Amino acid sequence: MKSELINKAYEIAKERYAELGIDTEKVMDTMDKIRISLHCWQADDVAGFESNGSLTGGIQATGNYPGKARNIDEVRADILKASSLMPGKQRLNLHEIYGDFKGKFVDRDQVEPKYFESWMQWAKENDFKLDFNSTSFSHPKSGNLSLANPDKSIRDFWIEHTKRCREISEVMGERQGDPCIMNLWIHDGSKDITVNRMKYRDLLRDSLDQIFAKEYKNMKDCIESKVFGIGLESYTVGSNDFYIGYATKHQKLITLDTGHFHPTESTADKVSSLLLFVPELMLHVSRPVRWDSDHVTIMDDPTLELFQEIVRCDALDRVHIGLDYFDASINRIGAYVIGTRAAQKCLLRALLEPLAQLRKYEAEDKGFERLALLEEEKALPFAAVWDMYCQRNDVPVGTDFIPEIEKYEAEVLSKRA
Repeated sequence: MKSELINKAYEIAKERYAELGIDTEKVMDTMDKIRISLHCWQADDVAGFESNGSLTGGIQATGNYPGKARNIDEVRADILKASSLMPGKQRLNLHEIYGDFKGKFVDRDQVEPKYFESWMQWAKENDFKLDFNSTSFSHPKSGNLSLANPDKSIRDFWIEHTKRCREISEVMGERQGDPCIMNLWIHDGSKDITVNRMKYRDLLRDSLDQIFAKEYKNMKDCIESKVFGIGLESYTVGSNDFYIGYATKHQKLITLDTGHFHPTESTADKVSSLLLFVPELMLHVSRPVRWDSDHVTIMDDPTLELFQEIVRCDALDRVHIGLDYFDASINRIGAYVIGTRAAQKCLLRALLEPLAQLRKYEAEDKGFERLALLEEEKALPFAAVWDMYCQRNDVPVGTDFIPEIEKYEAEVLSKRA
């Protein structure tokens, strides 16, 4: 009965959108081609498999909801469960500390592709493409400065670590026949007033030059800024201005994390400006609440506006979409599913926008008509298209994923100490 209702609602929606020149079938075909990169660290609160230490380096996960993944098998099981409740296919984004070290301590300047061999095999078996991140936090040599550290021995340690991460990304990209997107984010900064800002940024620039000296064909480098980290509130070496300058000069990708800017800034507005000067963008989509708090992504106005801007810029082939939040206060599988489906809904809404007509009104300086259509399209039955997209992908429609997650919690998560 529910399937019949979904079919009927979709046929009506299909006609409504066709009146505005939108082919809902083509839109769903486009959705199938776009893979959102899931973040492995939602499963275990960014703990990884290197040690049992707490988070350091300007980040933290809040909450202590039971059922956190404790090892590589549980992380993989949770990711597969979450993915089974999302339409389409996904990518998987790994931090270096999630290597398959098999209980052996491998320091970060010694990491090699072999420690990710099982991940590459697992990804192939489960139809994932892999992305990667260097990991500068939660290490005895993290401190407040890593790649910008005046201590050459510490700086060289992190340079070597990041070089090895690029090599791992290259192997991943070659193996999967699709470029691995490697993100470089460091926490470097200061808690209080800094009077030698240029010095640390010059050190970071030099470190990046060394790291990127070797060219690769099967991976893409992206660099990520931040306003501040916890305990490093007064100064961030890798600021937005710094990385825009570096990425423009060296034609690197820029990562836009929706929580890494001042509250009044629009991440969506950055897309068109940056794409004029850098080859591609990477998105880390989360939900900041007053600061970079990494709440679960929802279908709110800032997220919808971000995806609308990507579509309006005709940039789907130049923007990579990933998620980056780690909410430990609720069921972690639920967090995965809510956040990913919310991002997918925003993408679908953006693709269903009557863009051709809106552009025509704008070109003709018909401001009233443009605003009227922007308002009226909000009431179009996009949810019926979303339900059909889920049904065709054989994943739960509407709230049907809630009991699925509750069952997994009762049968699997609740049995974890």
